[in-house]
Order: sequence, then C-alpha cells, then structure tokens
Amino acid sequence: MPPILGCVADDFTGATDLANNLVRGGLRTVQLIGVPAPGTAVPDVDAVVVALKSRTSPAADAVRESVAALDWLKAAGCRRYFFKYCSTFDSTDEGNIGPVADALLDRLGGGFTIACPAFPETGRTIFKGHLFVGDTLLSDSSMRHHPLTPMTDSNLVAVLGRQTRRKVGLIQHREITGGADAIRAKIDALKADGISYAIVDAIDDQQLHVIGEAIADLDLVTGGSGVAIGLPDAYRRRGLAGTTGGSAAEVPAIEGKAAVLAGSCSAATLGQIAEWEKVRPSYNIDPMRLANGEDVAAEALDFIRARMADGPVLVYASAPPETVKAVQAKLGRAEAGEIVERAMARIAKTLVDDDGVRRLVVAGGETSGAVVSALGVTGLRIGAQIDPGVPGTVTLNEPSIALALKSGNFGGPDFFTKALAAMP
Repeated sequence: MPPILGCVADDFTGATDLANNLVRGGLRTVQLIGVPAPGTAVPDVDAVVVALKSRTSPAADAVRESVAALDWLKAAGCRRYFFKYCSTFDSTDEGNIGPVADALLDRLGGGFTIACPAFPETGRTIFKGHLFVGDTLLSDSSMRHHPLTPMTDSNLVAVLGRQTRRKVGLIQHREITGGADAIRAKIDALKADGISYAIVDAIDDQQLHVIGEAIADLDLVTGGSGVAIGLPDAYRRRGLAGTTGGSAAEVPAIEGKAAVLAGSCSAATLGQIAEWEKVRPSYNIDPMRLANGEDVAAEALDFIRARMADGPVLVYASAPPETVKAVQAKLGRAEAGEIVERAMARIAKTLVDDDGVRRLVVAGGETSGAVVSALGVTGLRIGAQIDPGVPGTVTLNEPSIALALKSGNFGGPDFFTKALAAMP
C-alpha cells in the first residue's frame, strides 16, 4: 500500500518533530532529506516526510522546492498532504508560509485549508488567533529576537494575511469546544465567505485530537507538528490506516563515539549549553574569527579529540541576542549564519569520517540542515521520543548514524545529556 500521508517540512528539525508525532500516533514514518530524485523507491511506511531547508530561502525558491516535493509525494500515491512549519510560525512578511501554502493548494486544486501551529505540550497555544509561547504572547517572547525570522506580531490572522493573496479567517476556541461537527460547520461557513485559510485556536492537546477528526478529509493541512497528533486515529476511523504491528518507533541500536553541536541562539538552547558546561567540556566557535579566515573548525576538532576519550564534547556557536546582532551588523545576517553552518558541517563530517563518531546531537534547524547535508544523509528512520518534538533517529544510508535533531526552542535544560542517554 502507498503511504497515507505525504508531508513537506520547511526545515530538518521541523521534519523530525512532525515525524515524531506521527510515530507516536502509530504511523510508520520515514523522513527523506531533500526532494527525492525521480524513480526513488517509495518506502513501505504509512507516512513520508520530505525535509527541505526552505524556511529562510527566498520565497520563489521555497515554492519551487515545496511543489517539487509535493509532486514526488503525489507520484508516490499519498492520499493526504501536510505542509509543516514551525510552531512559532516564524517567517517574514515576504514569506515563506503563505506563498508555499498558496502554491500547494493550487497544485492540489484545493480552495481551503487550515493553519494551526499550536503544540500545547511544548507551550505553543493559540487563543483568538494569537499565538502564545508559554504564558507570553509570541511578540513578547524571545522569538522577537530571532536572528533570521524575528516575530513581532502574535496575531496569526494578520501575519498570514500579509503573506497570501487569499482571504484568512479564524476558527475560535468556542467552535473547538463544540467538537468536530462545530468545527466542520465553521469551515463550511468560512468557505462560503470565500475564505481559503483558517487560523485554528487550540489551548490543550486534547483539542488537537478534536481538530484532527474535523480536518482529516482535507487534502492539505498546514501547521506545526502538534496538529498532526489527531490525524492518525482520524485516518484509522476512515479506514485509511490500519493498526501497526509492534512499535512504529523501532530503530536499530547504534554504538560509537558521540558529540554535540549547537548553532541555535534560542533561549532554550542557551540554557542547555549552560547546563552542559557545569559538568562537561565545550568549545565556543567565534563567527568573527571564522570571518577573518582563522581555521576555527580545526581548533574545535583538536579540542574534541583531546577530550573524546573521557566522553562527548559540545561545540557551539550559540550566543545571546545582543551578541548575534553585533555580529550580523558586521557580517550581514546571511553571511553570519552561513559561515557558522559551514564550520559545523565540516566538524560533523570530519568526526564521522575520521574519528568514528556515530552518535550526534544537533541543536538548531539551520545547523541540523547543514550537518545532515554534509553527511550525505538521504533519509532517517524515526525512533522513540526523547523530549516533546524531538525523536531519536537513525540514518537510512551507511554508515548508520544515530541523530537527535533538535529545534532550537525545544527540550529541557538537560536535553543534551538526556538525548545522548536515550539515543538508539
């Protein structure tokens, strides 16, 4: 049987986040890296997630890649589709969420879908169309300082409305509490008013199951990984998915040396670095030294090798917002990120190729994308959850590498240690 669900994710950690929730729902899931080449064999799974690195790409590039991924998933026989973006809806007013969603709707011949980045388990909730991070409006959270996609507006109807040519509406909390039938009735009313997108309120995980039942017949769903929580059971009730024999999260155990790489500048990752440094060594990459042509990656590798016998070492380029802004002012926003990604990619590849490292924890979507690309990873088997939004994974191609790819905002203070202990 072909996969039930074909997913397009706009970054690598977001893709594993989505795959994690599908696996938790009992759907056997594989994550593929980049748009598969024509003729690539379709995995024997229930869901396929195509991971792109398009969140911060120019909108036209993001649209082109996303449509190509959708076309491959359609050819693979998928019956439903999902466009996954971050649970903090981070984008710029020029894109990419709206333009990509428009293009996918056009490609599928659809006139309506939802937009729901809520994931209450990780503190992302939506009420009256406003996105909260914990108890704080998105616009007042640390996301307002994001180095690439600063979020200064928590009103998702307004944010999406600036990115799309289509009309944007809202399905409020009162409809959600009314159950799946009330949500479907509201969808019908919005469609009658010519609205193509509905931001959907959600303040707890149980509501995601209700929403899942209401939207399971849509050809395309857009949102964060949280809204996918309710889809597996809804698909089973429709006869689209059977019960999974054994665990959908079974992956092989991987042995070998380990390391941690962090490029995210989120508050959560900064806290995780501070916690790690209480007990384990770390090496801080200075972007300005990289820009000056110094071989900082070689220094980091020497630092790791001198300590590897005693256990994993952390290499990080993460920094507080004021430091990031100062570097960007000197180098430019794009170059500041790219030089760090290149260094992290080189370090990861050298550790795997030359030093026998087979277990990597990587923090940050852009950093994860650079590392996975450098390692030539074609796809990932999805294992058990480590922390909400972060599963353990194992590469499909050789050499087999265990990877924990973490969105910058996810995980508790002890995530790095916890991930290394939990990775397959």
